[in-house]
Amino acid sequence: MAEKGKEELTEEARRLASDYEKRCTGCAQSVVAGLIDALGLEDAGEGVFRAASGLADGIGLTGDGSCGALTGGCMVIGLLFGRERKDHQDMMKPMRSYLMCKELHGDFIERYGSCRCFDIQEKLMGRTFNMYDPEQLKEAFSSGMMEHCSGVVGNAAAKAAELILAQQESESQA
Repeated sequence: MAEKGKEELTEEARRLASDYEKRCTGCAQSVVAGLIDALGLEDAGEGVFRAASGLADGIGLTGDGSCGALTGGCMVIGLLFGRERKDHQDMMKPMRSYLMCKELHGDFIERYGSCRCFDIQEKLMGRTFNMYDPEQLKEAFSSGMMEHCSGVVGNAAAKAAELILAQQESESQA
């Protein structure tokens, strides 16, 4: 069987993450799961998947923090390229992951004008939703929130995959 190319892996990450968001919800976990599955990171994935649990809908369903799709992508970037505990005192060790996460953040700013969940909701759906209010939760789902958020999740996973694959290729040529 032929090895998958970067574009195919990137699109697989987009498709898987978007599908997970539609079926399972949890934007951060959906991005993490899509990247783990598309990039073959199953051995490293359960801890980072669980750690992403509280990050949905702008952290803890508040809408007031960074989009969970962005934070999920950054978690996988950090998993692969971040500083290890033994290097905690080396301030330069995480620079590679910082730069990659900065680029993922920049993609969010370019696409959505913000990385804040409520701002993205406002841009895509014309309003924000309090996910702890049962009526607003129903309104969110009936207004197509899952379709909108699954698009954001897919875009985040694809961009993170693109960054990860480019970094891996760069390192393999060094």
